[in-house]
Amino acid sequence: MKILGLMSGTSLDGIDLALCNINEQGYKVLAAETVPYLAEWKQRLSTLEKASAYEYALANVELGHLFGRTINRFLEGKERPEAIASHGHTIFHQPHLGLTTQIGDGDAIAAETGLPVVFNFRTLDVALGGQGAPLVPIGDELLFGEYDACLNLGGIANISFRYEAGGRRSERVAFDICPCNMALNRLAAILGYPFDKGGSNARSGEVHTCLLHDLDALEYYAAEGPKSLGKEWFVGQFWPLVKDFLGVVPSLSHTRDALATVTSHIAIQIARVVERQQIKTLLVTGGGAWNSYLLEMIGKYCTEVQMTVPDPGIVNYKEALIFALLGYLRLTEKVNTLASVTGAKFDSIGGNIAGLIKN
Repeated sequence: MKILGLMSGTSLDGIDLALCNINEQGYKVLAAETVPYLAEWKQRLSTLEKASAYEYALANVELGHLFGRTINRFLEGKERPEAIASHGHTIFHQPHLGLTTQIGDGDAIAAETGLPVVFNFRTLDVALGGQGAPLVPIGDELLFGEYDACLNLGGIANISFRYEAGGRRSERVAFDICPCNMALNRLAAILGYPFDKGGSNARSGEVHTCLLHDLDALEYYAAEGPKSLGKEWFVGQFWPLVKDFLGVVPSLSHTRDALATVTSHIAIQIARVVERQQIKTLLVTGGGAWNSYLLEMIGKYCTEVQMTVPDPGIVNYKEALIFALLGYLRLTEKVNTLASVTGAKFDSIGGNIAGLIKN
């Protein structure tokens, strides 16, 4: 089935689009592109959790129309897909309250494109008592199962893997490890950059052991999975520690030190998981895979693991590709959300469908 996958991540890098031929046996990415957000939308999305109910509802609809128009431009001169699978953009994620929201109205996308749209993938799993995240592991299992584990270095670093238990292969499990580009990009912005290219600023800084200790001691890291992180946790628990370290007016050197310290923190948290699960082969994707300093630090702490960074199309568009797969599974009424990953009562077939499906 030809499906367009759309992903908008917490790091606000832009709208990832991947046009794919896909089923549960394999895939081919036909075309892919990242469309950066205009500054207005970047600001709007970064502060929407503090907005009024009216502003939130309006943003949901307007972002859906923006997604639809972006898809139309992307598809110019290309063969049209049979459907669109849109992750949307997460604003609230508090599964312990039964709450997760991804904006970018599916009906607005369908109205703009004239195509059926699968969206709102997470809410059924949360209603079933799950974390609603991560959703990508079923794609890891079906499309990238030759690796012991798949690590995504996106706005949040997350991992999925199978492990040996009592001599038998377990079900696939996954969870969010720690903030990644969400933290690094915010620090880079203080220096005037959209991101820390290659980790060059972090490389020039010094690790501060007190900040590193405080970050490593956050309660989330001691919790057993299934577990997931949202922006609320980052803003409420992680960033205040970094902000206190930076002071009222962050200096150039202090900000670089914060980048170095946070990069070490990310590497340490990933290494703890990799070593605990005895992972030997690791597929690394997401924007952080281009951060050579971060990869060096992960390698420093994970001396026994073989890391593979695949071709740029998979690094940059793996999540959009897998959401195309999730859309395919939803449309063919096959499980696309694993309870072993999220902690829900049951596996489920998540996603709402907007627009008419023509047989």
